[in-house]
Amino acid sequence: MTDDVEAAPSAPAAARHLAPGDVGLVAPRDFAHAAPFAFRGGQVLPGFNLRYETYGELNAARDNAIVICHALSGDHHCAGWHSPADRKPGWWNNLIGPGKAVDTRRFFVVCANVLGGCQGSTGPSSPNPATGRPYGAAFPPVTIPDMVRAQRLLLDHLGVAAVHAVIGGSMGGMLALQFAIEYPQLVRRVLAMATTGRESAQAIAFNEVGRQAIMQDPAWNRGDYALGEGPRVGLAIARMMAHITYLSDASMDRKFGRRKRRAAEAEASAFDVQFEVEGYLRHQGQSFINRFDANTYLYITRALDQFDLEESAGSLESAFAPVQAETLIVGFTSDWLFPPEQNRALALALLRAGKRATYAELATDLGHDSFLLESEELYALVRGFLDRPGTPTP
Repeated sequence: MTDDVEAAPSAPAAARHLAPGDVGLVAPRDFAHAAPFAFRGGQVLPGFNLRYETYGELNAARDNAIVICHALSGDHHCAGWHSPADRKPGWWNNLIGPGKAVDTRRFFVVCANVLGGCQGSTGPSSPNPATGRPYGAAFPPVTIPDMVRAQRLLLDHLGVAAVHAVIGGSMGGMLALQFAIEYPQLVRRVLAMATTGRESAQAIAFNEVGRQAIMQDPAWNRGDYALGEGPRVGLAIARMMAHITYLSDASMDRKFGRRKRRAAEAEASAFDVQFEVEGYLRHQGQSFINRFDANTYLYITRALDQFDLEESAGSLESAFAPVQAETLIVGFTSDWLFPPEQNRALALALLRAGKRATYAELATDLGHDSFLLESEELYALVRGFLDRPGTPTP
């Protein structure tokens, strides 16, 4: 549910975007939907904007599109570089590009920042036309289906006739599954990783602690704060705690252990940073508040909590009844946020519903974020799934 994979430091910063297999320099675009948009809860926006990026070309049949769905703290920038000086590329750059598992020589790749987001898409930090100030807590409650319906409008705008695959991890996996349920005639394949049909009580609990950290910060002001202001301390704490759930004990021990900072770097106070892991988490919190909106964090974590395929349809099997897509579900052994058994349950329910589904489980010790990190085994799974019979002509 994060996007903090560092770029490989092997090449000079000015030349990284020229590396073989890279999509190079990219620029985001905006889709402005001018008609009213009704949310599942009944509230209506007069229109909305989605910020998105595309890589590759749409073929003549308009059926080679691949939709990439981002996780909670991700955005539309999933591959390439915005400038040669960027410190790191898009959050799934290791997976997407010419010759990579999601091959942009063959596929037209689309990734949009979700409705309710804060990276150019309409969300709580966007100006409310009725007041001229950010919507804040007046923004309509957004759901996973709302996000998917907004992205369908974007695909129509781009002229996509069929989607070869929808791919996502964590929240992105929820979006991918919802795409197949909502638009069975449109979606041919779904690849959902490290995800679930509904969150456990523990996952909801972690989200609630993060929300309380934000809402108990006096600067939250019930969601009414100016752009660039707000509950920065609360948001940083929410990010620090959530980030722990994306990792694993083994990966944190390998990366940090109980190593302490050198005495020369130690602060005077007994409660300043002493262990390297403390410094890492504080860095995660501080960097997050510079790119993310606190109200967006509240809205999207609530959308995650309320996503429940079983409740909405009576059972997972019933929820998957409309699905026509071939589906691959991938779980990771060290993921304790959305553990393997939750991923496996999705594939089993699809099979019981008579659908074409496969489950793969990868042994890693990297935790929930395993789907973001470099893995030749994962790349082979993705490539093999996308290359099965029925792959469109570039």
